[in-house]
Amino acid sequence: MIEKLFKLKENNTDVRTEVIAGITTFMTMAYIICVQPAILSTVGMDFKSVMVATCLASAIGCFLMALLANYPIALAPAMGHNVYFTYVACPFIAGLLGADSRVLPWQAALGAVFISGVIFILCALFGFRENIIKAVPLSLRHAITVGIGLLIAMIGFEWSGLTIPDPVVYVKLGSFKNPAVLLSIFGVMSISALLVLNVRGAMLIGMLLTAFLGSMLGLLEYKGIVSPVPSIMPTFMKLNIKSVLGIGFLEIIFVFFFLDLFDTVGTLIGVGEKGGFTKNGELPRARGALLADAAATVAGAGLGTSTVSSYIESVAGISSGGRTGLTSIVTGVLMVLAVFFHPIVSMVGGGYRVSENHFLYPVVAPAMIIVGVMMMSSVRNIDWDRYSESIPSFLTIAAMPFCGFSITEGIAFGFISYVLLNIIAGRARAIHPLLYVFSVLFIIRYAYLNA
Repeated sequence: MIEKLFKLKENNTDVRTEVIAGITTFMTMAYIICVQPAILSTVGMDFKSVMVATCLASAIGCFLMALLANYPIALAPAMGHNVYFTYVACPFIAGLLGADSRVLPWQAALGAVFISGVIFILCALFGFRENIIKAVPLSLRHAITVGIGLLIAMIGFEWSGLTIPDPVVYVKLGSFKNPAVLLSIFGVMSISALLVLNVRGAMLIGMLLTAFLGSMLGLLEYKGIVSPVPSIMPTFMKLNIKSVLGIGFLEIIFVFFFLDLFDTVGTLIGVGEKGGFTKNGELPRARGALLADAAATVAGAGLGTSTVSSYIESVAGISSGGRTGLTSIVTGVLMVLAVFFHPIVSMVGGGYRVSENHFLYPVVAPAMIIVGVMMMSSVRNIDWDRYSESIPSFLTIAAMPFCGFSITEGIAFGFISYVLLNIIAGRARAIHPLLYVFSVLFIIRYAYLNA
């Protein structure tokens, strides 16, 4: 049965190898189980429910990837997307809905995620994705990744207490007298050391070590390891689709879709190359992989979590020998089992109270800083010697962390400047028509916002 379904012999693998690969992949990406509820709970979502939704949505994505594409690629709520959901989409939606609305911003944001997932499914089914991908220059695609990485790292610095507000220079170094800051530094160094030593699951192990030390020092409360599964009802089917059907919400839906598209395609390309799955520059069964990703996003919105996407951490499992969807099945099963470990997740993802309304997250913050490091590697793929490429790329990167934690502003700055500079450079015909359309829409958006 397993052989027939996953074609193990054809892919030169066996059950034991696939199981080990699935466990390895899980270890490298399990940090999201703690990080996701910590981020989404800041907008009023129930921590326990988001944790369960994260595990179940990840499992659904892994199972779909295995059955639709037979690839050892795991899925989970994407870093960057959760930050956009929390710091951009929810405040923006709150402004559009108004104070008297009965719909909570996060419920509307889940509705936007759902719609973006449906659009992604249609694009995957009818082949529209190729045109959208081709429309955005390679340099801008990599710049978006780097910008999101810097944004995530900046939030990590804030959540660790390493960066604090300053009325003169805006931000400055935090106080080392704060024990949470020192614990965060320990977390960064622990994860970094484990990565340098090529330890599998370095991120998760480093977070657990930091949480253990935090509990020993009395900074974090130890609540046990295993417990009954928390209720998912506080977020289950709480998405509100109707509230985001107006024209004012198109920007939010577009960015959710855009990020998911390029994040998924970039991951599939990277993982495909690493695993030797690509043939003549193409990834076989790519449509099934994209459908799995899109369907997992739709399911995740219903369960109560932000955009689900393919994880580059799947490379860890592939490096351990994973070659088929059985690897993803194993990872998905472990994600389901993780719902029983809420006590340890709540300690790892919990905050340290500095004052009545100020919390630091000394276990989660180091992981976010290291994720920023990992995403920074895409900067090498930008053509820095050609100003018509490098300036738009830099504006994309800089605008995201420095313009209100807004991924939207980074994309807008990059698109508009790329079109204008390449027209000046005499390469107007080389610009994809869709990039013109996107740039005009962003210009109209700025005119509308500042009217």
